[in-house]
This record gives sequence, C-alpha cells and structure tokens, in this order.
Amino acid sequence: MKPIWYFVGLIMIVIGSLIFLTGIYLLLNPPAEKTVLSEIHPNLWWGIIMVLFGGIMFLKTRKQIV
Repeated sequence: MKPIWYFVGLIMIVIGSLIFLTGIYLLLNPPAEKTVLSEIHPNLWWGIIMVLFGGIMFLKTRKQIV
C-alpha cells in the first residue's frame, strides 16, 4: 500500500501542470482586461512551484511500502 503523500504528489503534479499550461496560454494570448497581478504572471510561478513540490513528494515516497 502506498502512503498518502504519494497520491498527494501525483495530484499536485497534475494540478500544477494545468495551472502552468493556463499561464503559458495567458502569456501568449493576454486578456483584454488587465488585472493588478497580470504583469507578474502568477499562474506560471504557482504552476512551477506546485509541480516541483509534487515531484519531490512523489519521488520521495514512490518506493515506500507501508
């Protein structure tokens, strides 16, 4: 049986990838209305952070057997 952190890592990788891809789309096709934080592209940053964190959790727990 895998620990819960294995599955949390997988979920973080998937959701982070979706957020990162959304950030790339918004970078290439900027919306008509600008928001306050649109210049720093938070989707890109948070997507990368979530994928890295999920990858660390996934790789750390993938060979553990409880």
